[in-house]
Amino acid sequence: MSITIYHNPRCSKSRQTLALIEEKGITPNIIKYLDQGPDAKTLAQIIQQLGLNSAHDLLRTKEEEYKLAGLSPDSDDATVIAAMVKYPRLIERPIVVKGDKAVIGRPPESVLELF
Repeated sequence: MSITIYHNPRCSKSRQTLALIEEKGITPNIIKYLDQGPDAKTLAQIIQQLGLNSAHDLLRTKEEEYKLAGLSPDSDDATVIAAMVKYPRLIERPIVVKGDKAVIGRPPESVLELF
């Protein structure tokens, strides 16, 4: 079964998570989401796979784009997902997907539950 990591090479947690996956002998599909962000349908699927209660739970709320997009904890999922498509820096990282499950690599060791 394939493994996909939504990766930011400049992020230490993302690099550590990728290293943990590779230590397991797995070569994941690496998506540099800041270069090629996921579309709205993919984000909605990832949110479901993560088991999050709302799209807002996948946001990096301290990023400048959070304010630029006019987001708040009360923003509906469609608005939040549209903002993540427009501003991929808002997406919490790294996200690792295997089959119908996904985890956020914070801490990086949390991805080990997929194996």
